[in-house]
Amino acid sequence: MIVLVTGGARSGKSALAEKLTLRNAESAVYIATAEARDDEMSARIAHHVARRGTGWHTVEAPHDLAAALEATDGQGPRLVDCLTLWLANCGSDADIGGLVDVLKRQRDPVVLVTNELGGGIVPDNALARDFRDRHGWMNQAVAEAADQVWMAVCGQPLRLKPARENDDFL
Repeated sequence: MIVLVTGGARSGKSALAEKLTLRNAESAVYIATAEARDDEMSARIAHHVARRGTGWHTVEAPHDLAAALEATDGQGPRLVDCLTLWLANCGSDADIGGLVDVLKRQRDPVVLVTNELGGGIVPDNALARDFRDRHGWMNQAVAEAADQVWMAVCGQPLRLKPARENDDFL
């Protein structure tokens, strides 16, 4: 089972992903892609750790996410938080196709968090536009491989895949 959770900043996507990860388990593996490079990021990480509480084993994987997924498969459900930071950490070296291939081979559930970046203004510089575009393509590739896709909006969950409505029009 692959589950992708997306949303904007402070939308509740990480809290939703934590609930989805633990829906059939008492403990899980948290695969962290963030690096505490300053006090503000350290505080964000501490907030996430405090909210999760006990029952989580953390694996740090800011760069080699595929290897972390392979190494933790068989240890129960995993939560990857987040794909946006992983992509930023790896830059143009991010192997999105390789990540999707690894996800498709997982035996245990994987819940992945990502940001929804495409709804804002077009960035004014080429580097930011390139990142936004690669991020959008990454989200599409992971969503295509996912069994479920959720979006958090104002702290409320919205299931996108599988659709609740009749999707015969596609």
